[in-house]
Amino acid sequence: MKTPFDWIAPDKQKPVFIYLAVLTVIIMVCLQLIGGPLVTGTAPGGIVSYEFAGDIPTARAILKSWDAAGQVYAGLSLGLDFLFLFAYAGSIGLGCVLVARKLAPQGGIIRQVGIWLAWGLPVAAFLDYLENYALIRLLLGSELALWPPMAHWCAIGKFTLVGIGLLFVIIGWVVSLIRH
Repeated sequence: MKTPFDWIAPDKQKPVFIYLAVLTVIIMVCLQLIGGPLVTGTAPGGIVSYEFAGDIPTARAILKSWDAAGQVYAGLSLGLDFLFLFAYAGSIGLGCVLVARKLAPQGGIIRQVGIWLAWGLPVAAFLDYLENYALIRLLLGSELALWPPMAHWCAIGKFTLVGIGLLFVIIGWVVSLIRH
């Protein structure tokens, strides 16, 4: 079965994975720094609280809990997330492929699961893109009731796919270390 990373030569996949993983960590640290001012009593999870608002009143309350500077930080965070979604989807997806290949070089169910998860990461990135779009629309003042539930459900899908992919990579990596 083909993977979303077959366009990268097999001998280049591990270096590309390392590059993307480092980029992912660097962007994650930047997002944490930018997101600090977004943690309020109304938004204890900062931008994540905003992602899961689910309705206009909750989203508006979160936006109101951020002063003008906080809303700029939210915009910066959402903008940087457009780069982050490529980095994490690439690193976790490629990690799934590498782990699957290492654990099941001849094929089998583990390899199939890894490949399916690798395909799930671009889906997670697309959900993140839609979520960001909805949140930016709200940040810019839209009152369309569609945006908060859209962001909410996209965030659930994104976090689910990312979490399962990350677990596969971590558990697979540990199993491969134990085997060798």
